[in-house]
Parts: sequence; structure tokens; C-alpha cells
Amino acid sequence: TLGTQTDYRDGEAQTDPYSPEYVVPSGSVPELLTLATLTWGRGLPAGLAEVEMIERAREKRAWEATLPAMDNASQIAKRRKMMDDMERKEWAFREQEIEKLQEVRLEVLKKLLRRREENQNELDAKRLDDHWQNHQKAKEEKIKKIQHDYALMLRKLIAKRKNVMGKLERRDIIKEYTDFGSQTYAPLSRIGYFPDNHSERYVVKNFYLNTFAGLCELEASLPDSVTQVKIKAPKPKYTTTKTGFIKKSARLEVELAQVHQ
Repeated sequence: TLGTQTDYRDGEAQTDPYSPEYVVPSGSVPELLTLATLTWGRGLPAGLAEVEMIERAREKRAWEATLPAMDNASQIAKRRKMMDDMERKEWAFREQEIEKLQEVRLEVLKKLLRRREENQNELDAKRLDDHWQNHQKAKEEKIKKIQHDYALMLRKLIAKRKNVMGKLERRDIIKEYTDFGSQTYAPLSRIGYFPDNHSERYVVKNFYLNTFAGLCELEASLPDSVTQVKIKAPKPKYTTTKTGFIKKSARLEVELAQVHQ
């Protein structure tokens, strides 16, 4: 009823496919032995390129079977001509293979160059964005400072415009007492007034608290219940009822005392 699970896939534990032993009869050359160079992971399982290679090997073996024999002198020129033609075909095929390989390398190089260009463009765009952000922050700070200076200068001009001719203004007492932020309610220390200088004026002065005679008179006026303490003795708790039974709470207290001991 229990199952286990390993830390590895089955594919990671697989080895190369098993190749059994074989015996070649004398006088026979199996075509399968011509593929002995192909191993698992290096040509196997066979793809399109391997199939084309096998077909070319078959064509070459068929061509070798059609070559004239070497013991006939009249056929040597023909044999040499056929071998030259085959060599030209092989060189042409090799050139095609080289061109294909060069095209593949060229495509890889183009991809790498394109990727490098894209990365460089992204880096340039990021740098430009950061530069633009820094300029925007500097611009906002400069605009904020200009607005602050503008508001400050505007308040100064408004204050200066109130008294253009330098005339003295008459004091408006009603306005001062209706405005709780005026100098009457909240005077400023910069004009020579310090609210904490005359704080002793607000100290409470009481005859009954500051003089001995006042304390005696205050003590005499207090009732006796304040000066004379009366203690009432606590009444004992009754542990038995009127009928003579012991209460449950009393039994519980006795048990708790025993447990405590």
C-alpha cells in the first residue's frame, strides 16, 4: 500500500543500448558492419544526414562493382577516367558540404550580431531613460523652487501694498478681539513680548493653603469622620447552617488547606 519515488528520472539511469556479439561467416561482408562507426549519441538514432551518407556509400559500392578489372591493360584508361569523374563528383559534393557549413556559421554569426545589437540598443535606451529621469527630477525641483520663491515674493508685495504711502494705520480694537490669531490673544516674541515672563501672576494664592492659621481653620471646619478613623471589626463567617450542617464552602476550604499542607 506504500509507494516510493526516486530523485532521478528513468532516463538519467539508462545506459547505451546493448549491442550483442556477432559472428561473420567467411566470404561475406554484411552491409551492417559498414555502419560500425555510428554509435548511440554519435549518429544514432539515424537522421537525414546519416541516411544520405548510407545512400552515398551504397552508390559508391555499386560504382566500385562496375569498375573494369586491373588485369586488362586495355581497360586501364577507362578505369582511370571513371575514377577521375568520381573524384570530381566527390570534390563537388565536399564543396557543397563546406558551403552549407559556412552558411550555417554565417546564420549563427548573424544571430549573435543581431542579439548583441539588441542588447546594446536596450542598454542605450536604459541609459537615455535614466538620463531623462535625472533631468526631469532636476526640472521638477527647479520648478518647485521657482514656485516657492514666487509665493514668497507675492506675499511680500501684498504686505508692502497695504501701506503704499507709508501712512500710519489706526488700531482696530474690534478686529483684534474678534480674531483669535491677533496680537491680543497670541502675541509674538519677535515684537518684544514674552508670554512666560509674568507666569507668577497665574499662580493660585489661597489663604487656607499658604498660611498656618488658614490650615488650622480648614482642619477645624472638617467633620470628625475625616480626622478620626473608625475601624469596624469584621464579622466571623458562619461555617454551619441553622440546622447544624457544615456548609459546602467550609468543607472545600478545609480540603484546600489539607492539600496545601
